[in-house]
Amino acid sequence: MFDAIIHFFESIDPIFAAFLATSFTWGLTALGASFVFFFKKMNRVVLDGMLGFTGGVMVAASFWSLLAPAIEMSKGDGFVKVIPAAVGFLLGAVFIFGLDKVLPHMHINFKETEGIKSPWQRTTLLVLAITLHNIPEGLAVGVLFGGVAAGIPEASIAGAVTLAIGIGIQNFPEGIAVSMPLRRMGMSRRKSFMYGQSSAIVEPIFGVIGAVAVTFFTPILPYALAFAAGAMIFVVVEEVIPETQQDKNTDIATLGFIGGFIVMMTLDVALG
Repeated sequence: MFDAIIHFFESIDPIFAAFLATSFTWGLTALGASFVFFFKKMNRVVLDGMLGFTGGVMVAASFWSLLAPAIEMSKGDGFVKVIPAAVGFLLGAVFIFGLDKVLPHMHINFKETEGIKSPWQRTTLLVLAITLHNIPEGLAVGVLFGGVAAGIPEASIAGAVTLAIGIGIQNFPEGIAVSMPLRRMGMSRRKSFMYGQSSAIVEPIFGVIGAVAVTFFTPILPYALAFAAGAMIFVVVEEVIPETQQDKNTDIATLGFIGGFIVMMTLDVALG
């Protein structure tokens, strides 16, 4: 099955492949958001466990799928070899830090609004918070496909598809994490679903942007991979993990994190 998927992606244009792969991750967000049609609320213990799982997947993907290949494909030895990864990682974190300070958004617990002051409703602010998570995820998949298009030996279709599968798996609970609170606030099931799935619409957009950028500027690939990793780690540490600490479910969230890390590591090593 996996071999057939790889063969299909090898047979099409890598940029179009990036679009399809990130559309798949968007689709799994929509699948998670669709749970709102069957449930009005979700147990907070379950939600924290799933958010922990999401964080584990993102951290594992940042190393196994992004940082390790970025270092491997960099030229030189010692400190010189790690410079592109270090610079890209820092820039990715700074990029999300900047968006976090400028873009108005609100976290799942609804306790505080971040970014510049805005009259926007809590609904929009919550969706924007999850949208921030999805920008680096789309970029990560896109730059890997862009590396394939540019003919970089260390970039492979299998690795890009594996990353898309991992990110898709963790997008599923993210869709739930957006739509369920909206439903609990009294929003209709249809609107809760629409807002929930729309939070991941940036993934195909940034997936294509990442692929095109690397295709035209091949030398930036190590920086681009590390950039996506830095952005993802910033999101995990600044938003995902603190979100799981709001209630008394820290053990469940931690076990979820461990499970997510193992799943992504296994996928990347076994399939990538």
